Amino acid sequence: MTDVEDVQQVRIIWNGDHWELHFVCKVAIDAADSSGETTAGVDLGICNTAAISVGDETVLYPGNALKEDAHYFRQEEYDTEGENGPSTHAEWARQKKSRRQTHFLHALSKDIVEQCVDRDVGKIAVGHPKNIREDEDWGRHGNKRLHDWAFETILSHIEYKAEERGIEVERIDEYELATSITCCECGMKADSNRVERGLYVCEECELVANSDCNAAENMRKTVTPSPSQDRSNGCLAQPSVRLFDKSTGRVAPQEQV
Repeated sequence: MTDVEDVQQVRIIWNGDHWELHFVCKVAIDAADSSGETTAGVDLGICNTAAISVGDETVLYPGNALKEDAHYFRQEEYDTEGENGPSTHAEWARQKKSRRQTHFLHALSKDIVEQCVDRDVGKIAVGHPKNIREDEDWGRHGNKRLHDWAFETILSHIEYKAEERGIEVERIDEYELATSITCCECGMKADSNRVERGLYVCEECELVANSDCNAAENMRKTVTPSPSQDRSNGCLAQPSVRLFDKSTGRVAPQEQV
């Protein structure tokens, strides 16, 4: 039972068949005590929704399912615009897309935290691209993708789910640290190191890595120094991949989806 003063928001939503009444409540939780000494870095992105580094292991979350939904429901919406505004079908498409995105982000953030729990992580450093929409004009297509990027929602989901498991979360200003162009091995900063989308090759130490995993490791390094061994062409270049399974609504290893 929840007290009335704990209710933050009340929403009435039509799901296509019947009306649903949703209550958003603020409740106190008893957070678990985490004794984990491992640290993790998380890089958030658009093509790859997230990348995790725990120093000697990396995990990648491609955003294919989210992009497919965005494309499909946007076409459904645009193709059914009425003469006097959005048609009933267009409204359905928008609501459906929103609900699917909400479920995807909850499933993603839950899996990220569970992966950290499995690896005995006690603290997560997450990149926060807070000023990305104000930095520059990314073009019509790029600006649309940035507008659709719900990084604040993902961040908040990771934070409260991690808190429930006793894991501390720290937001890192990734633009101040230039994590996307900085080599996590030697610290060299150069735009040219990003050879192409997804590939990072350092001109100085010749590290080869997935660019998002390199950024995630830079996040982790703000908390704990990197391991001394060479990880080139290893975990940073060949991360484990986890995908959203539309048939189950859960995130699972790539080979299972």
